[in-house]
Amino acid sequence: MKRILSLIFAFSILFVGYSQPALQQFIQNPALKHASVGVCVKDLSTGKTIVSHNEDKSLTTASIMKLVTTATALELLGPDFRYETTLALDAKAPSTLLVLGSGDPTLGTLAFKENPYTFLMDWAQKLQAPLAGINNLKLYVVDNLFGYNGVSNEWTWIDMGNYYAAGAYGVSVFDNSYRLFFDTTDRTGIPRILRTEPEIKGLTFTNYLQQNTTGRDNGYIYGAPFSYERILRGDIPAGRSDFSIKGDIPDPGLMLGEMLAAELNKKGVRVTAIETAQLDYISGINRSSSAKNQNYRVGQKLYVHQSRPLSDILREVNVESNNHYAEHLIRTIGRKENPDIYSDALDEGVKYVNKYWAQQNVSTSSLFLHDGSGLAPQDAASPDFFCGLLFYMYNQSKYSKEFLASLPTAGRDGTLRNFMSNTKYSGKIFAKSGSIGGVQCFAGYLIDGNKKYAFSIMVNKFIGSRSAVRKSIESFIESL
Repeated sequence: MKRILSLIFAFSILFVGYSQPALQQFIQNPALKHASVGVCVKDLSTGKTIVSHNEDKSLTTASIMKLVTTATALELLGPDFRYETTLALDAKAPSTLLVLGSGDPTLGTLAFKENPYTFLMDWAQKLQAPLAGINNLKLYVVDNLFGYNGVSNEWTWIDMGNYYAAGAYGVSVFDNSYRLFFDTTDRTGIPRILRTEPEIKGLTFTNYLQQNTTGRDNGYIYGAPFSYERILRGDIPAGRSDFSIKGDIPDPGLMLGEMLAAELNKKGVRVTAIETAQLDYISGINRSSSAKNQNYRVGQKLYVHQSRPLSDILREVNVESNNHYAEHLIRTIGRKENPDIYSDALDEGVKYVNKYWAQQNVSTSSLFLHDGSGLAPQDAASPDFFCGLLFYMYNQSKYSKEFLASLPTAGRDGTLRNFMSNTKYSGKIFAKSGSIGGVQCFAGYLIDGNKKYAFSIMVNKFIGSRSAVRKSIESFIESL
């Protein structure tokens, strides 16, 4: 027995002796001269930290924060959870059709390569018979489940209005995003606006866009939630007859109501009015608790639309780094914790995340969470926190397999398609990447036979190219 323990001790010394020079080489890379770097590598079998550097420092996370959101959602809701959007008659006003949003981010989504309008046609087909004969039909879209803040207070103006910073509400449709098309065949002028898909009534643009010869999309759409005024800045490729950039739909609940009304009209069901719950919600903010009564009552349920299972949603978040889905998840967590629609769903989600992981003995003292996606520059956590969460999900969670399956595989898919692709660990790393300006992070698992590690590598404020930083991180991981 003593001989076995001696061999294990000798092997650990050998490993540390081999890894530390590789770690030093990594952190001394010229591209990281002025950077803040944190590293944690933990053995999944023993729980021992085998390589570390600034592992307790809170660093900007970018999209590896999605690991926190998806792990928490999986633990709370389970992999088979499905969002349900209910279509029902209002018992108080039988000529009113209620569309009761549950925070489902997948209605009309393009994430799963399906026709985004299919669900609307299905709804209209199922509603045609029960709504026949109702005169002056009104649609009332109950989109207030998460309130109407929609975005994090810590998001920056440069992101607001763009598709990757779309608001998250009780109703989502078409990923809460649209495409704005341009004609840039006249290389000397301002890009000419052609149309939006889908069409958004009343949306206006102040166009400061320029054209470039690089072929790169540097176009941005600026605007606040629920505002129909947008500003266009940056530059887009010249010489294109149908080039598009993406922005966020100002009012998804209203958009869903309008699109559903159009489909119902095709079926001979005439809709004469469309409203969302927003005005009633605002008027209820200053009422006392006893006066916050709904102005509707759910009557006969005509159809319940179910989303794909949570396991599919989590994989979309982690493989494709879907911000919009992640923002719906953190608010779903919050509303599950506190069902009061007048409480801030995002704040409630953040509180639950901190409480849950502290209960699992994963220290959250380094965690600064302001959204579900990692888009907020103020989001931060330590490499040790991520290693602790990853260790728990691998060894203690009853959904360990589902969590691992939600992650992209290095060299194969998603945001890791080109990461470690020509190394010995291609296909053996399951991880999430994260990148915003000056930030490059990776966190996940290395599983190669008996070698099983959780790792977190975080780089903030690097100089030089991102590709050089990524290559340096790849070299370090290959040394493990």
